Amino acid sequence: MTEITRLFDFPYYQLEKYNLEAALVTKYDGKWTPMSTQEYIDKANAVSRALLKIGIKKDDKIALISTTNRTEWNIMDIGVLQTGAQTIPIYPTISAEDYEYVLNHSEAIYCFVSDIDVLKKVRKVQANTKVKEVYSFNHIEGCKHYSELFELGKDESTQHEVQARKDAVLPSDLATIIYTSGTTGKPKGVMLSHNNITSNALDASDRLPFMDNVENRVLSFLPICHVFERVLIYLYQYAGATIYFAEGIDKIGENAKEIKPNLMSVVPRLLEKVYDKIMAKAEDLSGIKKALFHWAVRLGEQWEPYGANGAWYEFQLKIANKLIFSKWREALGGELHTMVSGSAALQTRLTRVFSAAGMQVMQGYGLTETSPVISVEMYANQHFRVGSVGKPIKNVEVKIAEDGELLVKGPNVMLGYFKDPVKTAEVMTGDYFHTGDKGEIDSDGFIKITGRKKEMFKTSGGKYVIPPLLENDMKQSLFIEQIMVVGEGEKMPAAIIQPNFEYIRGWINDKNYKIGTSQTEISASQLVIDRIQKDITTYNQNFGKWEQVKRFELTPDVWSIDGGHLTPTMKMKRKVITEIYQELYDKIYRS
Repeated sequence: MTEITRLFDFPYYQLEKYNLEAALVTKYDGKWTPMSTQEYIDKANAVSRALLKIGIKKDDKIALISTTNRTEWNIMDIGVLQTGAQTIPIYPTISAEDYEYVLNHSEAIYCFVSDIDVLKKVRKVQANTKVKEVYSFNHIEGCKHYSELFELGKDESTQHEVQARKDAVLPSDLATIIYTSGTTGKPKGVMLSHNNITSNALDASDRLPFMDNVENRVLSFLPICHVFERVLIYLYQYAGATIYFAEGIDKIGENAKEIKPNLMSVVPRLLEKVYDKIMAKAEDLSGIKKALFHWAVRLGEQWEPYGANGAWYEFQLKIANKLIFSKWREALGGELHTMVSGSAALQTRLTRVFSAAGMQVMQGYGLTETSPVISVEMYANQHFRVGSVGKPIKNVEVKIAEDGELLVKGPNVMLGYFKDPVKTAEVMTGDYFHTGDKGEIDSDGFIKITGRKKEMFKTSGGKYVIPPLLENDMKQSLFIEQIMVVGEGEKMPAAIIQPNFEYIRGWINDKNYKIGTSQTEISASQLVIDRIQKDITTYNQNFGKWEQVKRFELTPDVWSIDGGHLTPTMKMKRKVITEIYQELYDKIYRS
């Protein structure tokens, strides 16, 4: 059996152990189109042969930019890596100027794009970069199609040259540079070796809740340019699962119904939106149906793992599952048993409700710099605890510094930041990487994240406030879409809030309120402000007086990636949001 020490070993291992007819599945022209493990490898080898023909050398850099996850991305990934070159995955949603920065900083010489929108942004800056040629996965007039590489590399007599290149790739060699989305400043290029990522996937593999000798289907939609989804893709290949690539984040429900996934990865923002939609639909119910729905949700909010609530609770839960939660599962295909959540903290309420509904949510924790998995939960072997991010995976050591910061050591820790030894030195103490996150480790080894060092602030009274803890609680309000707690150096914490415009419009109509429903009218409505204040007052009770949100202002905009409010991984750009809404900030503290 192939020993997996480099990223391109994963498909070969899958071929020997599983030899799937449907390894990677993408929807083209409305039809799910599978690719077998063998064809996946054959196409990757053709790409490698073509790249050698066009002069790709060891350590050359090739950029991959795709709006959605798709089979082609994976073929290119393996095809490039087998030559000893490196892949530079780039977020499709960033600006053309950011493309220019990443392409130049990484010194990429070829670029593969998914579609016309990405191509336009690359073409806008290509002349200012070292990119010699752009290829596209879609057929676009005036752009080379990536299938030209299959034609160029069809002569298998040169495969021995590819094999020689593969043999020369060491596990310690650089595999990829992933540019962090960055909540501040220019993105940093995180250098990850083959060993960083392969060790991480293999060391995390025993947390995957797949059954042997059963067809396991996964739905992939989180950006593959992010290391979280990318490592999962390698892990799914290792486990012999069939990977379906969603058409887009807006088609997840539709695609899930079609393919009936057993597992998918999520980010908290997505689960929040799914939950909000379910709750909004419940408002259309009436009488006994509405009463049963809310009874089931209240029951779900009390859920504890391993039957800890006792037999009577479990009996009620069976009824709730049959009457209510079964419909939730049907909306996502009916066979989804596990969701792996990463990228940000998840509200415990959502962990409980979805787990009660038979779709267990396993939180993981990690950073791009740690390839990424540091810890992850699993339901088996008592490795699950609500509110934690699980226990560290094999071969990864976590300790807490004197100031409460989590430090990590292991084969998954990055090689460093590309062209930036100073920043690299700032985050390393010997073999330990400074995560920037504060946390606790309980007596059973479970990790709990308590906040981000940089996000904590002191009020003028000298009291510490941890914004994510407040924000996570307050986002439970159906009236709040996004909330950013502010107040560094000020006399009290306050918040800038993006209302949940969609939900509020439904609420206004249901209640027959005579107020306008545009975003500007909603954000200025005293009725809306009072209703949000009611929820803020409720959630404030969970916190000390010094950290409670005393005032807030509503924004008339939807916070978005394009608007500059959010990073491509949906994290808030706190500094940018403060700058955009400086007037609201001043209204809170200066008026």
